[in-house]
Amino acid sequence: MDTSNVSASPATSFRQLIAIFGKIGLLSFGGPAAQIALMHRVLVDEQRWLDERRFLSALSFCMLLPGPEAMQLATYAGWRLHGVKGGLAAGLLFVVPGAALVLALSMLYAAYGATPLLAAAFVGIKAAVLAIVLQALLRVANRALHGPLDWAAAILAFVSLFFFSLPFPLVIAFAAVAGFFFGKGNAAVGPSQKPAPVSTVQTLQTLAVWLFVWLAPLLAISALFGADHVLAQLAVFFSKLAIVTFGGAYAVLAYMVQEVVSGYQWLTAGEMLDGLGLAETTNGPLILVTEFVGYMAAYRHGGDHPVLFGLFGALVALWATFAPCFLWIFVGAPYIERLTHAPRLSAALQTVTAAVVGVIANLSLWFALHVVFARVDDMRFGPLNLHVPDPASVDWLALILTMLALVLTFVLKRGILSTLLICGGASLLWLSLFA
Repeated sequence: MDTSNVSASPATSFRQLIAIFGKIGLLSFGGPAAQIALMHRVLVDEQRWLDERRFLSALSFCMLLPGPEAMQLATYAGWRLHGVKGGLAAGLLFVVPGAALVLALSMLYAAYGATPLLAAAFVGIKAAVLAIVLQALLRVANRALHGPLDWAAAILAFVSLFFFSLPFPLVIAFAAVAGFFFGKGNAAVGPSQKPAPVSTVQTLQTLAVWLFVWLAPLLAISALFGADHVLAQLAVFFSKLAIVTFGGAYAVLAYMVQEVVSGYQWLTAGEMLDGLGLAETTNGPLILVTEFVGYMAAYRHGGDHPVLFGLFGALVALWATFAPCFLWIFVGAPYIERLTHAPRLSAALQTVTAAVVGVIANLSLWFALHVVFARVDDMRFGPLNLHVPDPASVDWLALILTMLALVLTFVLKRGILSTLLICGGASLLWLSLFA
């Protein structure tokens, strides 16, 4: 595995990396927009481990990859600091806290059914996350949008995704082409600081190693239990999903829900919505909903040992979902620096970065509507797709807590942790007094 193009920062020990990414993993509520906001604040503004340009270039690169972009961004940041060891640590710490919580909730759900009180207790957390996301959106937009082409790319990306539901890869590809031909190509640094060439042989070796890591355990499960067993079906389905999840979890949820409910019939539609609710209100990537699906599907086919098979199903889903992310980053990360040093490619990446601002705005508005309103209908008028909230379904507690979070974030300048704790505590207090 090639680590020749990265060295540990002398100011950053591996222990510091563990501590910071452990904190990020514990606080990564609210889906990709919030997680990107959190990492930007911690890695760029507070720790200064990545500069603005490198962070945005890496984010643009991760947006081009299948899988959860925030987790891959964390992996890249760890790789920049401490090579493959750092990438593994950062990526795992980003996922494991949320995965542990989703697993615990999945076990409770399988044993006792839906827990509406638990979901309601997360209302304050979601309100806080919304304020944090809006703050980050403004910061990233201020630093990524420099000229008419950047603004046009961001606005068109938002409109294309939010109002027309165009495929995410198409939007990003169009931004890249526009930047390549019409953007201003400026190398990141002087010629003397250009990165060393990346070895094709080392790239192929890295690819072979991580393909083996990803596929070997899943093939062993299929061989052990048989291709028709639920664990083998989970391995195949989620491996396939890991390859097509361009644009993050939101872009593939509709396909996943249809296959899980109507195709394999592992869950009912109501159970699938409950699983999405659990994943949305816990820390970690939204795609952790695959763990819920894996646990529930294997639990129901576990015979005399439902909990044991449920644990196996959750592990298979996690492995098939996240092992490919390390492959994409460890193979592609050494090339990010070279992209930023080629003027035309740098211009393309800069315009993709501007389009990513529109992507984050799209996710932010989608998230805001679903925090404040219990019901949001999708209405189509030809190619136009409108997300129309039902005014009668407004969640007044969520709205009040969102206003509190906005005051804490923008007026009182409170940090992420204190905003989450205050809003979450206020939600729990309200529920304990009036529920």
